[in-house]
Amino acid sequence: MKLGAVTYNVLKDWDLDTLITKLEAAGFSGVELRTTHKHGVEPSLDVAARLKVKERFAASKIKLVSFGSTCEYHAADPAVRRRNIEETKTWVDLAKDTGAMGVKVRPNGFPPAVSRHETIANIGLALKECGDYAKVRGVEIWLEVHGRDTQVPTVCAEIMKQANHPSVGLCWNSNPTDVVNGSVKQSFDLLRPWIKTCHINELANPAYPWRELFQLLNAAKYDRYTLMECAESKEPERFMRFYAALWRELARP
Repeated sequence: MKLGAVTYNVLKDWDLDTLITKLEAAGFSGVELRTTHKHGVEPSLDVAARLKVKERFAASKIKLVSFGSTCEYHAADPAVRRRNIEETKTWVDLAKDTGAMGVKVRPNGFPPAVSRHETIANIGLALKECGDYAKVRGVEIWLEVHGRDTQVPTVCAEIMKQANHPSVGLCWNSNPTDVVNGSVKQSFDLLRPWIKTCHINELANPAYPWRELFQLLNAAKYDRYTLMECAESKEPERFMRFYAALWRELARP
């Protein structure tokens, strides 16, 4: 597996050249660009600007792994779901044009107006449509294990079964709800068939069994990115170097 970072929050105030340079210097090898951050890589970019982004990453040691959109499909209102689906397609086009592997989307809870079963079905249908659109463009859709109730691993497994699409997978998010009796093995084993990317956060947090997670990833021959998603630091470059050092120790077989 490889070490990358989500621009949320440590890297959020750096332009594209700065964040690539600082990621290289700290020993990272990939990045997920979250929407609204200073890097400015958004679906509004024109063809020339998209090509410039692609060429900038190609000339670096950093892989553009994904785009961290805020698209979500749990709303009871079908018009809201449709807007989010259409927005997802614009992110897929951006990923295709810039060389990114995937687009991260998310569930964000269960609306009170409809049943959980219906909401899971709605999310699954939306993912299937987005997956169809992404597949022919060589891009994947990654549903973040996210949301107050929707982050529960059994819920995400049901959503994946509803979507049932080869270009749709999960973004493991290292949530407290992964942990059962001090272990993440039960949750990991349940979601493993769909894990396409992985967010990691505060590696110094003793409440989360990081060593076990890394052992499970290694045993599963996971060869993609684990992406740092942490709170802001007043010394971001120093924080990143320490983070990379701890990651290397945890990732060691």
